[in-house]
Amino acid sequence: MFKYVPGLARAMLKLKRISEAYDMKCFTDTGDYFGDIEEAILTQSKVFGWRVRATKNSVLAKYLGSAKGVIVPHQLVKSVGDIMIISKSAIPSYSPEAE
Repeated sequence: MFKYVPGLARAMLKLKRISEAYDMKCFTDTGDYFGDIEEAILTQSKVFGWRVRATKNSVLAKYLGSAKGVIVPHQLVKSVGDIMIISKSAIPSYSPEAE
């Protein structure tokens, strides 16, 4: 028989609450500072994506100019711990011809 111990499952699986991700630093898998997590976008019971705020000195601020941030699909998230690591493919491509 197994005995239920409150909090043990969370400790063993290292689960996080979504609220713990707010204002978390976000980096690409190549080590570039991407921005800060602003909020999670949920559908039913799953995380659909993350709204990332472009902050000073971030890669997003360089690419977006006056825009405030981007939405990163959850499929591009590689890891969540003290920081969030996302795929470098989340960096918006800049094309001068589009202007």
